[in-house]
Amino acid sequence: MSANVASRRIADQLRERILDGRLPPGSRIIQDELAEELNTSRLPVREALRILEARGLVTLRANQGAWVSRMHMRECELNYQIRERLEPFLLAESAPHLSAEDVDELSRLQDRIDQTDDVEKFLVLDRELHWATYRHHKAEELASIVARLWDTTQHYRRAFTRLAGDHRRWIISSEHRLLIEALRDQDLTTAQRILELHIRRTRVELTKHPEVFSTKTE
Repeated sequence: MSANVASRRIADQLRERILDGRLPPGSRIIQDELAEELNTSRLPVREALRILEARGLVTLRANQGAWVSRMHMRECELNYQIRERLEPFLLAESAPHLSAEDVDELSRLQDRIDQTDDVEKFLVLDRELHWATYRHHKAEELASIVARLWDTTQHYRRAFTRLAGDHRRWIISSEHRLLIEALRDQDLTTAQRILELHIRRTRVELTKHPEVFSTKTE
């Protein structure tokens, strides 16, 4: 396996651990321990950490090491404000090409969301649903920016979802259903507006829970 392939593989493994909460914000990543665990040398580990640094998931400090990136409330709020503006554009790139079968799949995903009370399953399905609405885009640079914003705020969505409980889940499901129906009706203007408000409401509610951003270093 080439060094580049090995580095990407390690980066993907670490990204998965960060996104699923096994490595929460503030966790230190010790390169020697990781290299030993993965039975590899330090070089691909170092390159993998640089890849994740570029994605905003890891913070590297000269002569100190690597940590899972942490985000202050203001930084998270700005990320959501950017999402409010960019994701409707990404939706517009994809929505005209969504087939009836695509929209039926969205409805089935929402049914699965409604049927689970597991936070981790909800996060996976919620992300799957939104990205299924973007699947036909041909705007790779825009999609890369949006994906980075999703990744860097994943921990805070998880923490807030656990705090918010069933009431917020019901609101999310209702907004998803409205979005799906607008896409089924091929009403892009309404779909974009629903998506913008969906993201904005999450941002506003997150700012009411500063405790979400007080994650202690592991």
